[in-house]
Amino acid sequence: MANHPNRAALLTKAHKVLKKHYKPVHPVAERPLMEQLLFALCLENATYEAAEQAYASLEASYFDWNEVRVTTVKELSESMSSLPDPAAAATNLRRVLQAVFESNYSFEIEALRKQNLGQAVAKLTGFAGASHFAVAYVTQSGLAGHSVPVDRGALWALQIVGALTDGEMEAGTVPGMERAIPKNKGIEFGSLLHQLGADLIASPYSTNVHNVLIEISAEAKNRLPKRQPKKKPEEAAPAPPPPPAPAKTPVAAAKAAPEKPAPVSAPKAVAKKKEPVKEAPKEAPADKHKAAKSAKKSAVPPKKKPSPVSKPMQRKPR
Repeated sequence: MANHPNRAALLTKAHKVLKKHYKPVHPVAERPLMEQLLFALCLENATYEAAEQAYASLEASYFDWNEVRVTTVKELSESMSSLPDPAAAATNLRRVLQAVFESNYSFEIEALRKQNLGQAVAKLTGFAGASHFAVAYVTQSGLAGHSVPVDRGALWALQIVGALTDGEMEAGTVPGMERAIPKNKGIEFGSLLHQLGADLIASPYSTNVHNVLIEISAEAKNRLPKRQPKKKPEEAAPAPPPPPAPAKTPVAAAKAAPEKPAPVSAPKAVAKKKEPVKEAPKEAPADKHKAAKSAKKSAVPPKKKPSPVSKPMQRKPR
Protein backbone atom coordinates (compact mmCIF):
# COMPACT_ATOMS: atom_id res chain seq x y z
CA MET A 1 0.00 0.00 0.00
CA ALA A 2 1.01 3.61 0.43
CA ASN A 3 4.28 4.56 2.06
CA HIS A 4 4.13 7.45 4.50
CA PRO A 5 6.51 9.88 2.72
CA ASN A 6 4.10 10.01 -0.26
CA ARG A 7 0.93 10.56 1.79
CA ALA A 8 1.14 14.37 1.89
CA ALA A 9 1.82 14.50 -1.86
CA LEU A 10 -1.17 12.23 -2.54
CA LEU A 11 -3.47 14.35 -0.38
CA THR A 12 -2.33 17.55 -2.08
CA LYS A 13 -2.86 16.03 -5.51
CA ALA A 14 -6.24 14.67 -4.46
CA HIS A 15 -7.30 18.18 -3.49
CA LYS A 16 -6.40 19.52 -6.93
CA VAL A 17 -8.14 16.70 -8.78
CA LEU A 18 -11.28 16.85 -6.66
CA LYS A 19 -11.71 20.58 -7.31
CA LYS A 20 -12.07 19.76 -11.00
CA HIS A 21 -14.91 17.30 -10.45
CA TYR A 22 -16.79 18.62 -7.41
CA LYS A 23 -17.88 21.91 -5.89
CA PRO A 24 -17.30 22.54 -2.17
CA VAL A 25 -20.34 22.68 0.15
CA HIS A 26 -20.03 24.93 3.18
CA PRO A 27 -21.88 24.18 6.44
CA VAL A 28 -24.91 26.21 7.48
CA ALA A 29 -23.47 28.75 9.91
CA GLU A 30 -26.85 29.56 11.49
CA ARG A 31 -27.29 26.08 12.91
CA PRO A 32 -26.53 25.75 16.62
CA LEU A 33 -24.04 23.14 17.77
CA MET A 34 -26.72 20.57 18.62
CA GLU A 35 -28.26 20.79 15.15
CA GLN A 36 -24.85 20.61 13.51
CA LEU A 37 -24.15 17.43 15.45
CA LEU A 38 -27.47 15.89 14.39
CA PHE A 39 -26.95 16.94 10.77
CA ALA A 40 -23.47 15.38 10.79
CA LEU A 41 -25.05 12.06 11.81
CA CYS A 42 -27.33 12.33 8.77
CA LEU A 43 -24.43 13.31 6.48
CA GLU A 44 -22.15 10.40 7.38
CA ASN A 45 -21.68 8.16 4.29
CA ALA A 46 -24.44 10.06 2.46
CA THR A 47 -24.62 12.82 -0.10
CA TYR A 48 -25.38 16.38 0.99
CA GLU A 49 -28.73 16.27 -0.78
CA ALA A 50 -29.79 13.06 0.98
CA ALA A 51 -28.65 14.40 4.37
CA GLU A 52 -30.55 17.67 3.97
CA GLN A 53 -33.65 15.74 2.95
CA ALA A 54 -33.46 13.43 5.98
CA TYR A 55 -32.82 16.32 8.37
CA ALA A 56 -35.72 18.34 6.96
CA SER A 57 -37.98 15.29 7.29
CA LEU A 58 -37.15 15.00 10.98
CA GLU A 59 -37.94 18.67 11.60
CA ALA A 60 -41.24 18.40 9.74
CA SER A 61 -42.38 15.08 11.19
CA TYR A 62 -41.77 15.72 14.91
CA PHE A 63 -42.65 18.48 17.32
CA ASP A 64 -39.20 18.80 18.91
CA TRP A 65 -36.02 16.83 19.56
CA ASN A 66 -37.47 15.28 22.68
CA GLU A 67 -40.17 13.63 20.58
CA VAL A 68 -37.44 12.33 18.29
CA ARG A 69 -35.60 10.98 21.32
CA VAL A 70 -38.56 8.85 22.44
CA THR A 71 -39.42 7.64 18.93
CA THR A 72 -38.47 4.14 17.86
CA VAL A 73 -35.57 3.55 15.50
CA LYS A 74 -37.94 1.93 13.02
CA GLU A 75 -40.11 5.05 12.81
CA LEU A 76 -37.08 7.32 12.57
CA SER A 77 -35.68 5.17 9.78
CA GLU A 78 -38.84 5.73 7.76
CA SER A 79 -38.36 9.49 8.08
CA MET A 80 -34.69 9.17 7.11
CA SER A 81 -35.22 6.78 4.20
CA SER A 82 -33.19 8.99 1.82
CA LEU A 83 -29.95 7.91 3.55
CA PRO A 84 -27.95 4.86 2.44
CA ASP A 85 -28.26 3.31 5.93
CA PRO A 86 -31.27 4.88 7.68
CA ALA A 87 -31.28 2.45 10.60
CA ALA A 88 -27.65 3.14 11.55
CA ALA A 89 -28.13 6.91 11.31
CA ALA A 90 -31.36 6.77 13.30
CA THR A 91 -29.73 4.66 16.01
CA ASN A 92 -26.81 7.08 16.46
CA LEU A 93 -29.07 10.12 16.37
CA ARG A 94 -31.37 8.70 19.03
CA ARG A 95 -28.41 7.71 21.24
CA VAL A 96 -26.89 11.20 20.98
CA LEU A 97 -30.18 12.85 21.93
CA GLN A 98 -30.50 10.55 24.94
CA ALA A 99 -26.91 11.19 26.03
CA VAL A 100 -27.23 14.97 25.74
CA PHE A 101 -30.55 14.94 27.58
CA GLU A 102 -29.14 12.87 30.44
CA SER A 103 -26.12 15.20 30.64
CA ASN A 104 -27.89 18.58 30.46
CA TYR A 105 -31.61 17.75 30.93
CA SER A 106 -32.04 19.70 27.72
CA PHE A 107 -30.75 19.67 24.14
CA GLU A 108 -28.59 22.75 24.47
CA ILE A 109 -24.80 22.41 24.04
CA GLU A 110 -23.90 25.99 23.02
CA ALA A 111 -21.80 26.29 26.17
CA LEU A 112 -19.14 24.20 24.44
CA ARG A 113 -18.21 27.20 22.29
CA LYS A 114 -16.88 28.96 25.37
CA GLN A 115 -14.76 26.04 26.50
CA ASN A 116 -11.27 25.16 25.49
CA LEU A 117 -11.23 23.31 22.15
CA GLY A 118 -9.78 20.17 23.71
CA GLN A 119 -12.40 20.11 26.46
CA ALA A 120 -15.23 20.69 23.99
CA VAL A 121 -14.00 17.90 21.71
CA ALA A 122 -13.71 15.55 24.68
CA LYS A 123 -17.28 16.41 25.71
CA LEU A 124 -18.58 15.71 22.21
CA THR A 125 -16.67 12.45 22.01
CA GLY A 126 -18.20 11.34 25.31
CA PHE A 127 -21.75 11.45 23.96
CA ALA A 128 -22.89 7.93 23.09
CA GLY A 129 -23.61 7.64 19.38
CA ALA A 130 -21.32 10.52 18.36
CA SER A 131 -19.08 9.05 15.65
CA HIS A 132 -15.57 10.27 14.76
CA PHE A 133 -16.99 11.84 11.61
CA ALA A 134 -19.69 13.75 13.52
CA VAL A 135 -17.26 15.04 16.15
CA ALA A 136 -14.78 16.20 13.47
CA TYR A 137 -17.59 17.88 11.50
CA VAL A 138 -18.77 19.88 14.54
CA THR A 139 -15.18 20.67 15.49
CA GLN A 140 -14.51 22.09 12.05
CA SER A 141 -17.81 23.84 11.35
CA GLY A 142 -18.92 24.92 14.84
CA LEU A 143 -15.84 25.18 17.02
CA ALA A 144 -13.42 26.65 14.46
CA GLY A 145 -11.03 23.73 14.90
CA HIS A 146 -8.88 22.09 12.24
CA SER A 147 -10.20 18.55 11.90
CA VAL A 148 -11.11 17.11 8.50
CA PRO A 149 -14.13 14.78 8.87
CA VAL A 150 -13.69 11.42 7.14
CA ASP A 151 -16.30 8.67 7.04
CA ARG A 152 -16.19 5.16 5.63
CA GLY A 153 -16.48 6.33 2.02
CA ALA A 154 -13.65 8.85 2.34
CA LEU A 155 -11.41 6.30 4.05
CA TRP A 156 -12.12 3.80 1.29
CA ALA A 157 -11.22 6.33 -1.40
CA LEU A 158 -7.95 7.21 0.34
CA GLN A 159 -7.09 3.53 0.66
CA ILE A 160 -7.69 2.94 -3.06
CA VAL A 161 -5.38 5.78 -4.10
CA GLY A 162 -2.72 4.50 -1.70
CA ALA A 163 -2.85 7.18 0.99
CA LEU A 164 -3.90 4.74 3.75
CA THR A 165 -2.80 1.35 4.89
CA ASP A 166 -5.28 -1.37 5.74
CA GLY A 167 -4.62 -0.96 9.43
CA GLU A 168 -5.15 2.81 9.33
CA MET A 169 -8.41 2.32 7.48
CA GLU A 170 -9.64 -0.10 10.13
CA ALA A 171 -8.68 2.43 12.81
CA GLY A 172 -10.55 5.17 10.94
CA THR A 173 -7.73 7.70 11.10
CA VAL A 174 -5.61 9.53 8.51
CA PRO A 175 -2.32 10.43 10.21
CA GLY A 176 -0.80 13.71 9.03
CA MET A 177 -3.86 14.96 7.16
CA GLU A 178 -4.13 18.19 9.14
CA ARG A 179 -0.44 18.92 8.38
CA ALA A 180 -0.80 18.17 4.66
CA ILE A 181 -3.99 20.25 4.28
CA PRO A 182 -3.81 23.79 5.71
CA LYS A 183 -6.58 24.97 8.03
CA ASN A 184 -7.92 27.56 5.62
CA LYS A 185 -8.49 24.75 3.08
CA GLY A 186 -9.82 22.25 5.57
CA ILE A 187 -13.56 22.82 5.03
CA GLU A 188 -13.16 22.84 1.25
CA PHE A 189 -11.01 19.70 1.14
CA GLY A 190 -13.24 17.87 3.62
CA SER A 191 -16.33 18.65 1.54
CA LEU A 192 -14.73 17.55 -1.73
CA LEU A 193 -13.36 14.33 -0.24
CA HIS A 194 -16.72 13.57 1.34
CA GLN A 195 -18.51 13.88 -2.00
CA LEU A 196 -16.09 11.44 -3.60
CA GLY A 197 -16.56 8.99 -0.74
CA ALA A 198 -20.37 9.26 -0.90
CA ASP A 199 -20.32 8.58 -4.65
CA LEU A 200 -18.01 5.61 -4.09
CA ILE A 201 -20.42 4.08 -1.57
CA ALA A 202 -23.46 4.77 -3.75
CA SER A 203 -21.83 3.47 -6.99
CA PRO A 204 -18.66 1.51 -6.24
CA TYR A 205 -18.40 0.28 -9.86
CA SER A 206 -19.05 3.65 -11.52
CA THR A 207 -16.68 4.45 -14.38
CA ASN A 208 -16.68 8.16 -13.49
CA VAL A 209 -15.71 7.46 -9.88
CA HIS A 210 -12.96 5.09 -11.02
CA ASN A 211 -11.58 7.70 -13.43
CA VAL A 212 -11.33 10.25 -10.62
CA LEU A 213 -9.47 7.78 -8.40
CA ILE A 214 -7.09 6.82 -11.21
CA GLU A 215 -6.47 10.49 -11.94
CA ILE A 216 -5.34 10.93 -8.35
CA SER A 217 -3.09 7.86 -8.49
CA ALA A 218 -2.44 5.53 -11.41
CA GLU A 219 -1.80 2.72 -8.92
CA ALA A 220 -5.44 2.90 -7.89
CA LYS A 221 -6.31 0.88 -10.99
CA ASN A 222 -5.15 -2.27 -9.25
CA ARG A 223 -7.27 -1.60 -6.15
CA LEU A 224 -10.55 -0.57 -7.70
CA PRO A 225 -13.63 -2.52 -6.61
CA LYS A 226 -14.57 -5.10 -9.21
CA ARG A 227 -17.82 -6.86 -9.84
CA GLN A 228 -17.92 -10.47 -8.88
CA PRO A 229 -18.63 -12.73 -11.87
CA LYS A 230 -22.04 -14.24 -11.77
CA LYS A 231 -22.01 -17.91 -11.07
CA LYS A 232 -23.45 -19.93 -13.89
CA PRO A 233 -26.10 -22.38 -12.83
CA GLU A 234 -24.54 -25.79 -12.58
CA GLU A 235 -25.75 -28.10 -15.30
CA ALA A 236 -27.36 -31.21 -14.06
CA ALA A 237 -24.93 -34.10 -14.34
CA PRO A 238 -26.23 -37.03 -16.40
CA ALA A 239 -27.57 -39.83 -14.31
CA PRO A 240 -25.08 -42.71 -13.94
CA PRO A 241 -26.00 -45.88 -15.85
CA PRO A 242 -27.75 -48.49 -13.74
CA PRO A 243 -25.47 -51.25 -12.44
CA PRO A 244 -25.60 -54.54 -14.41
CA ALA A 245 -27.99 -57.12 -13.06
CA PRO A 246 -26.25 -59.98 -11.22
CA ALA A 247 -26.12 -63.38 -12.98
CA LYS A 248 -28.97 -65.61 -11.92
CA THR A 249 -28.33 -69.12 -10.60
CA PRO A 250 -30.38 -72.00 -12.10
CA VAL A 251 -32.53 -72.09 -9.01
CA ALA A 252 -33.06 -68.35 -9.07
CA ALA A 253 -33.72 -68.47 -12.81
CA ALA A 254 -36.30 -71.18 -12.30
CA LYS A 255 -37.93 -69.12 -9.64
CA ALA A 256 -37.80 -66.03 -11.80
CA ALA A 257 -39.24 -67.86 -14.85
CA PRO A 258 -42.78 -66.80 -15.44
CA GLU A 259 -45.28 -69.41 -14.40
CA LYS A 260 -47.70 -70.73 -17.02
CA PRO A 261 -51.14 -69.48 -16.43
CA ALA A 262 -53.54 -72.13 -15.19
CA PRO A 263 -56.27 -73.04 -17.72
CA VAL A 264 -59.33 -71.10 -17.11
CA SER A 265 -62.34 -73.40 -16.74
CA ALA A 266 -65.53 -72.33 -18.34
CA PRO A 267 -67.99 -71.10 -15.87
CA LYS A 268 -70.46 -73.78 -14.87
CA ALA A 269 -74.04 -73.21 -15.85
CA VAL A 270 -76.03 -72.43 -12.89
CA ALA A 271 -78.68 -75.12 -12.55
CA LYS A 272 -82.10 -73.75 -12.47
CA LYS A 273 -84.01 -74.57 -9.44
CA LYS A 274 -86.98 -76.81 -10.07
CA GLU A 275 -90.11 -75.14 -9.17
CA PRO A 276 -92.28 -77.27 -6.96
CA VAL A 277 -95.28 -78.80 -8.82
CA LYS A 278 -98.39 -77.39 -7.53
CA GLU A 279 -100.99 -80.05 -6.70
CA ALA A 280 -104.45 -79.58 -8.02
CA PRO A 281 -106.92 -78.79 -5.39
CA LYS A 282 -108.92 -81.76 -4.21
CA GLU A 283 -112.47 -81.82 -5.31
CA ALA A 284 -115.33 -82.52 -3.13
CA PRO A 285 -117.13 -86.02 -3.50
CA ALA A 286 -120.20 -84.54 -5.18
CA ASP A 287 -118.05 -82.88 -7.72
CA LYS A 288 -116.29 -86.15 -8.57
CA HIS A 289 -119.53 -87.74 -9.83
CA LYS A 290 -120.35 -84.69 -11.91
CA ALA A 291 -116.90 -84.66 -13.40
CA ALA A 292 -117.13 -88.39 -14.29
CA LYS A 293 -120.48 -87.96 -16.04
CA SER A 294 -119.26 -84.98 -18.03
CA ALA A 295 -116.17 -86.94 -19.00
CA LYS A 296 -118.32 -89.82 -20.36
CA LYS A 297 -120.47 -87.42 -22.38
CA SER A 298 -117.56 -85.62 -23.81
CA ALA A 299 -115.73 -88.84 -24.68
CA VAL A 300 -115.87 -89.54 -28.46
CA PRO A 301 -116.98 -93.08 -29.24
CA PRO A 302 -114.31 -95.11 -31.03
CA LYS A 303 -114.75 -95.64 -34.70
CA LYS A 304 -115.90 -99.14 -35.74
CA LYS A 305 -113.92 -101.00 -38.31
CA PRO A 306 -115.92 -101.76 -41.46
CA SER A 307 -116.85 -105.46 -41.66
CA PRO A 308 -115.54 -107.29 -44.69
CA VAL A 309 -118.03 -107.61 -47.58
CA SER A 310 -118.71 -111.21 -48.39
CA LYS A 311 -118.59 -112.07 -52.04
CA PRO A 312 -121.54 -114.02 -53.61
CA MET A 313 -120.73 -117.64 -53.98
CA GLN A 314 -120.57 -118.92 -57.54
CA ARG A 315 -122.00 -122.22 -58.36
CA LYS A 316 -120.05 -124.64 -60.34
CA PRO A 317 -121.79 -126.19 -63.33
CA ARG A 318 -122.66 -129.65 -62.99
